[in-house]
Amino acid sequence: MGSYKDPNHGSDDVVENLVQRLRLYKPTPVSDETQFSVKRAAVLVCIFQGNNGDLRVILTKRSSSLSSHSGEVALPGGKQEETDIDDIQTALREAKEEIGLEPSLVNVVTVLEPIVAKNRMIVVPVVGILSDTKAFDPCPCADEVEAIFDAPLEMFLKDENRWAEEKEWKGEKYLLHYFDYEAENGKYLIWALTAGVLIRVASLVYQRPPAFLELRPRFWDMAITGDGSKL
Repeated sequence: MGSYKDPNHGSDDVVENLVQRLRLYKPTPVSDETQFSVKRAAVLVCIFQGNNGDLRVILTKRSSSLSSHSGEVALPGGKQEETDIDDIQTALREAKEEIGLEPSLVNVVTVLEPIVAKNRMIVVPVVGILSDTKAFDPCPCADEVEAIFDAPLEMFLKDENRWAEEKEWKGEKYLLHYFDYEAENGKYLIWALTAGVLIRVASLVYQRPPAFLELRPRFWDMAITGDGSKL
């Protein structure tokens, strides 16, 4: 795999620069998580450099036999267990269980603001870099994962192969974004909270907003705003 030359930076060190910059990111302080469910989960946004030099993210298609969100595209991750010391350990443990990604291969660079799902579960995005892609041998857990694929991170800032559905929550309109993507092993639809996380991460990585109106659901940010009693 060749070195990554970003036309916007003219440098071979974009990935290393990205690591250093993301390590400096300070998430907005959380107001009060006790307002929400005791249920907590973490997802791993694992970024790596593709063969063409682009930045890509690892995704999964959940098993069709699962009781919830079956067949949907998701980031590796899951619910926190009592033995997990923090959100990072939750995300790395789940990624190893689901796709066989060894925690030692992932350089965790930052943890983003928690998102509050409609069921009041707190979901924490953990951002990591996979530098040695050759050391990663994908091994999906058959009970949980139907397929593993990757997609270019920048696609979540572009108004291409994307559509949105207008929703309403307590009188306030918001948009759910849907991204169509065709990988080598099939066609996938990336949407809802997973798409929202990737829009956020891509905006942070590329330091620019999406080329479309995002209009996030307000309840996603309630751990920050402290409006949990209104959910």
